Amino acid sequence: MRRKIVICGVDTSCLPRFTAKESANLLVRVKSGDNAAREKFVYGNLRLVLSVVQRYTHRCDSPDDLFQIGCVGLIKAVENFDVSHGVRFSTYAVPMIAGEIRRYIRESNSLRVSRGIR
Repeated sequence: MRRKIVICGVDTSCLPRFTAKESANLLVRVKSGDNAAREKFVYGNLRLVLSVVQRYTHRCDSPDDLFQIGCVGLIKAVENFDVSHGVRFSTYAVPMIAGEIRRYIRESNSLRVSRGIR
């Protein structure tokens, strides 16, 4: 049985799951400029965003905000991913999503702390 998690109005139990071959085919279509494939690929990888968001929910009041920022990271990962390197998309996307979330948390803090002090 699939666990139902609704975040930002998205029911994660209804999201599609892709095999490695389907994912690779969609990525090739995305890189050729197919917007429908891009939307389908992003929608299918929202679980990836959710898994990263769960690591940072203790640092922020709103998991919905983190989810939205994570989606920005996912879209950036889709745009910048290079299929020719032979790595899985999730290997590239997770650090990109986490980086966007960390940047949001750092910039939304009311106190600015220089990196040298941290």
